[in-house]
Amino acid sequence: MLRKPRLFTPGPTPLLPAAQVAMASASMHHRTSDFRALYSETLADLKEFIGTHNDVLVLASSGTGAMEASISNLTSPGDKVLVLSAGKFGERWRDLATSFGCKVEMVSAPYGQTFTPADIRSKLDEGPGVVYMQATESSTGARHDVESVSRLMRAHAPAALLVVDAITGLGTTQFDIDGWGIDVIIGGSQKALMIPPGLAYCSVSERAWQRMESAHSPRYYFDLRKERKAASKGESAFTPATSLVAALAAALKYIRQIGNGNLAAGRNTLITGAELSAEMTRAAAQALGLQLFSPGCPASALTALVPPPGIDSGKIVSTFREQFGAVIANGQSEMKGKLFRIAHLGYYDYLDTIAIIGALEHVLASVTNGKVEFGMGLRAAQTTYAEHTAELCEAKAL
Repeated sequence: MLRKPRLFTPGPTPLLPAAQVAMASASMHHRTSDFRALYSETLADLKEFIGTHNDVLVLASSGTGAMEASISNLTSPGDKVLVLSAGKFGERWRDLATSFGCKVEMVSAPYGQTFTPADIRSKLDEGPGVVYMQATESSTGARHDVESVSRLMRAHAPAALLVVDAITGLGTTQFDIDGWGIDVIIGGSQKALMIPPGLAYCSVSERAWQRMESAHSPRYYFDLRKERKAASKGESAFTPATSLVAALAAALKYIRQIGNGNLAAGRNTLITGAELSAEMTRAAAQALGLQLFSPGCPASALTALVPPPGIDSGKIVSTFREQFGAVIANGQSEMKGKLFRIAHLGYYDYLDTIAIIGALEHVLASVTNGKVEFGMGLRAAQTTYAEHTAELCEAKAL
């Protein structure tokens, strides 16, 4: 039987066809009026997609480049910073801050869980200059409450800056960047924006720009002040990834189209789709007897699942690929073999969700020697979808 390669990983995600076409046909030079017009329009659309009045920048790097920039531009060696960590990407904040000589204070939660307000409050009272956190911890499928953290900060550390890694959060989670006072929020091209890896983007508040004037960690390529100056002229400070910028422009145009001309509405459509796909996947997994890895704070970008007892999750990952050409994600580092992750962000729809759940039933039957009743997961997912659709119809009728 034909096996079409399909990505169900939390990045990279399936590519938007229009973005692929735009990327293949991009041939303009980056110091021309044509590219400056495209770049300026893309930055404006990206600001609308994020939902902020703050400056928005694009960097030719992975999301980790923007994470590093938010350390090097906002801190000096010896500065006290607070890292909220409950997974591998929270630990990346710790490692980045340490590499720039910061004094790192930690609030840690077990993998698959989130933080308690009491733990955060006690650390805020110690006066950190910057708080770094994830919106979605994609190594565990957990979602953290950014709004609650921002509220605690306003009450207990109003001078501290809030920096949020929303690389898998933007386009899957609702944020009020300006209302909550998020000073830097970071995204990546290969997630909800449906284009290949290679671009990081971020919004930067006026408070953060002011902090940069007193911070003196070393920076050159990731000097955000250079990028801000260049962006004001429709350029990037260094050679941009022109084909990826063209793809980004096409993706943002598509998101505007699905919002009937309103880019913010299109973003909300993406978020609603991710939330529904995640809810369907969780319902299916539980009907099949699988345990959610982050049951108390599940993300909408992806679902992390514990394999059946005695089964290495690597076997599930490899069986998906061998039987169906589908790529899902294993656990990372010490979680490898202990969980597997199915994503639902970006260019996914109802049929993609039904397909991966149907495949999951066959994979589980294979690795457990047939101890699966076919259709149970699909029925639970379809019921969830039907209930959601009925609720939407009722809401429209009111």
